[in-house]
Amino acid sequence: MASTPGGKRRTRVHVVSDVHGNARDLARAGEGADALVCLGDLVLFLDYADHSRGIFPDLFGTENADRIVELRTARRFEEAREFQRGLWAGIGMDKPAAIEKAVRRQYAELFAAFPTPTYATYGNVDVPPLWPEYAGPGTTVLDGQRVEIGGWTFGFVGGGLRTPMRTPYEIDDEEYAAKIEAVGEVDVLCTHIPPEVPELVYDTVARRFERGSRALLDAVRRTRPRYSLFGHVHQPLARRMRIGATECVNVGHFASSGKPWALEW
Repeated sequence: MASTPGGKRRTRVHVVSDVHGNARDLARAGEGADALVCLGDLVLFLDYADHSRGIFPDLFGTENADRIVELRTARRFEEAREFQRGLWAGIGMDKPAAIEKAVRRQYAELFAAFPTPTYATYGNVDVPPLWPEYAGPGTTVLDGQRVEIGGWTFGFVGGGLRTPMRTPYEIDDEEYAAKIEAVGEVDVLCTHIPPEVPELVYDTVARRFERGSRALLDAVRRTRPRYSLFGHVHQPLARRMRIGATECVNVGHFASSGKPWALEW
């Protein structure tokens, strides 16, 4: 904690989201802060800005990654799944085992980069059952739970909602709403996905609306946290806006920026 000129102790927290394999910058993300908060999406399956990076191109090459991105961007999701099925059949590998091996390799590097203390929740592309194996003593994993940092209460809700993309940690709206309800009233509400507000869920590069949460929006309006922090939308139409008394902030696409968002009080 830092001190003000009057001697009062202040707390500084750095917040990241959508790390997507950026272990190098993650290792420095906690510098100068009392704690690091991570809002998920550690894994990099496919980098839409650089199709040569991620688990998919490592397995199938950049040309096939180009094709997958083309199909998904056109929202031709069933064609994309059929194309992937053909690729897996062609290499004769066990899909779940191959993906788990690649995810484990990334998690080993990423969790080792977390500073102490780190408070983290899952993103929609994460694999929650693997996290206990890699989270060290300095990393606290929370989902539908609260923790106190510097006298403020932080609530955490991880994962995403169901989409045609079928990423690993997508859950039903009802299950997500129950986790929001379990968190209750907090000073800072930390989620992977944003509240369901058009300006916050629209991705200007992908040119589509990502899924936000109506339950989260309702909770922000009802419980009036100081901050609602989230990621998920990499290039949002609006990075921050106020909803009543609450400052809503997309903390940024850490994979590309390499810079945490800072909260100080």
